[in-house]
Amino acid sequence: MSTGIDTTTLAAPPATTTEAVRSPARPAAPPAPRTTGRPAGRATAAGASALRRLGAALLRSAAIIALLAVWEAAPRLGLVDATFLPPVSEVARAWWELLGDGQLAEHTQASLVRSFGGFAIAVVVAVPLGLLIGWYRPVAVLLGPLLEVFRNTAALALLPVFVLLLGIGETSKVSIVVYACVWPILLNTISAVGNADPTLVKLARSMDLSTPRLFQKVILPASVPAIFTGIRLAGAVSILVLVAAEMIGAKAGLGYLINASQFNFAIPQMYAGIVTISAIGVAFNQLLVTVERRLSLWRVPA
Repeated sequence: MSTGIDTTTLAAPPATTTEAVRSPARPAAPPAPRTTGRPAGRATAAGASALRRLGAALLRSAAIIALLAVWEAAPRLGLVDATFLPPVSEVARAWWELLGDGQLAEHTQASLVRSFGGFAIAVVVAVPLGLLIGWYRPVAVLLGPLLEVFRNTAALALLPVFVLLLGIGETSKVSIVVYACVWPILLNTISAVGNADPTLVKLARSMDLSTPRLFQKVILPASVPAIFTGIRLAGAVSILVLVAAEMIGAKAGLGYLINASQFNFAIPQMYAGIVTISAIGVAFNQLLVTVERRLSLWRVPA
């Protein structure tokens, strides 16, 4: 029985070439976003920079790590007597015990107050005096022989004199630190002023700059590196001289801790005090280097 529907109409006729051309084209897919490679490049550069910093840090720390390894191994292998040179692990344990019971903090505070107090006084006195002596020739001629006499006299050689004149208290200790720190700062400041670029000085004078403005704009900026060299030397001297003074007459301080530990044959505690002094010296020097860089931003790096 026929349904009356032509089966040929159920199947769509194949599209001809002309109809394919006439039919509207499908919209093209949006182009894929272009990758410039910048994020990956930045990540690679950051990773390389981090690796370089890590390698530099390891290189700077290699000698310290090797020293600690030798220090730990030598007593344990019997190369040295562990009674007089205990392993670094025992020194670290003694340092932690001193820190825990408050002795280390007490002695460190006493030494820092004396050392930094004398150091600050020396900076305040020596820098202006060095600028004055370095700039005015008659003053340099007048005070030159006196400076040569005192700068060649060791500070520790004068320690008994300071104790006799000022007593055994804090004044003598701070004064010996001031005396020891003045000379590196003073001599480097005098040298820095004398070595200032004469062309810049003449140019500043031709612009009718007053002496204070000349110091502010020319002399002081040019003298900063040499002055800070003396200040960094004085920072190291301030700690060393103070420790020696505390060993002679004091009831607190790192020098007293080292001396008392030696007398009581507490050798690990003695080395703990020595390590603390070294750490303070390194930290103080890095602080001065940072300050010098902040004050020398005008310099073109080599």
